[in-house]
Amino acid sequence: MNVFIGYIFLGLSLSAPIGPINAAQLDKGIRGGFLHAWLVGLGAISADIIYMLLVYFGVIHLLDAPFVRAFLWLFGFFVLVYTGVESIKSAGMITASEMRDSEASLAKSYLAGFLMSLFNPLSILFWLGIYGSILAKAASEYPLHQLLIYSGAIILGILLWDVCMAAASSVFRKLLTARVLKAISVLSGLSLVAFGFYFGVQAMRLLFFH
Repeated sequence: MNVFIGYIFLGLSLSAPIGPINAAQLDKGIRGGFLHAWLVGLGAISADIIYMLLVYFGVIHLLDAPFVRAFLWLFGFFVLVYTGVESIKSAGMITASEMRDSEASLAKSYLAGFLMSLFNPLSILFWLGIYGSILAKAASEYPLHQLLIYSGAIILGILLWDVCMAAASSVFRKLLTARVLKAISVLSGLSLVAFGFYFGVQAMRLLFFH
């Protein structure tokens, strides 16, 4: 039981550092409330599960080729910059009582989180480095069913952080004034653009200086 809780905390600690997913969750939560922010995180977790499976089946090494990594960095650059610019452009339209959820926008929130995580080479490095080493250690100590339980504990930890971020952003939405919400939305957008340019620089390094 203690080991299981330890893996939940590992999932929480891996999700906590501020990154593009957290910035996008904050922005979506301020605009659309809890469900939008939660779906951004759920989309990201879906991509995480894909990478977990790739690590588990030993396929992820195929993604380590410089050309493939450069493509991922570039695609991540476009996704993040586009999302950030859209956030900044629409910040002026935020009001304290924002629009109601719609199916299309909910799907868009999920897809945004999924694409950000799927085309994030840092996700690949994380799952290959951290989860790969955990998998190697656990496989030598525990049977398969326990391995699956501990992997599930990591995902549970990430899900808990997702709920916390979604709740925090929806509370901000209810408590803060429209002007403050706009400022936070602009800052979230700028953060996404900054992460996007970081991804772009990494792509250029791989393509031209590798």
